Amino acid sequence: MKKILIWCILLICISLLKVRAQECAGISLKEGSGFETSNFDGKGKPTGKFVYKIAKITKEGSSTIFTVDMEFFNTKGNSEMKNAYKMKCDGNILQMDVSALINHEQLKTFESMEMEFTYDNIEFPVQLSVGEKLKDASVKGNGKSGPVPVTFNMIISNRNVNSLEKLTVPAGTYDAYKISSDMSMEMAMGIPVKVAMQSVSYRAPGILWDLKTETYRKGKLMSYSELSRIY
Repeated sequence: MKKILIWCILLICISLLKVRAQECAGISLKEGSGFETSNFDGKGKPTGKFVYKIAKITKEGSSTIFTVDMEFFNTKGNSEMKNAYKMKCDGNILQMDVSALINHEQLKTFESMEMEFTYDNIEFPVQLSVGEKLKDASVKGNGKSGPVPVTFNMIISNRNVNSLEKLTVPAGTYDAYKISSDMSMEMAMGIPVKVAMQSVSYRAPGILWDLKTETYRKGKLMSYSELSRIY
């Protein structure tokens, strides 16, 4: 009886470890682990940091689903925004909730507008190759500000893997794939406002998040972020 009880305890412990610590496509996933990115404006002045933590890992068929908690801190260390999103890994494709790309200022604005969104999530093949063209992604939202209807559309297109480069960020040195894309955003609250930007991101095999991202408008660097810590 005692041996059966011990085996039952061991099986429960093993089961919990499988849920809380997993690997998908060479990416180590563990509840409570995460990463941080440091953000800067176009002139290199710090603007704050994002802290990401894997809050929950579950299985959905052959895919691994994990929830990421995200929090933004300003340069004084004060929390300004919290959000959560989901990612999915099926062994070949890493899919990310595209809402994670909406910046914290926009999210704060949307909180009072009863926005309802539809998503075409962003995807990264586990094995990238130079010259590869990646799938487009988009966010489309409708809401209202008082009696005035509000619409928001963000489309990420022309996602191309341009090169493989050696890149050093505070979190380490990696062989990284450089990915360029176009981003168009349109928000209408009576009068439509359109913004077109270009983005460059760097990704490395086995690393969950971008090593570095750069945002340009009309060829001018507007902001960038760097992976500063993995924990």
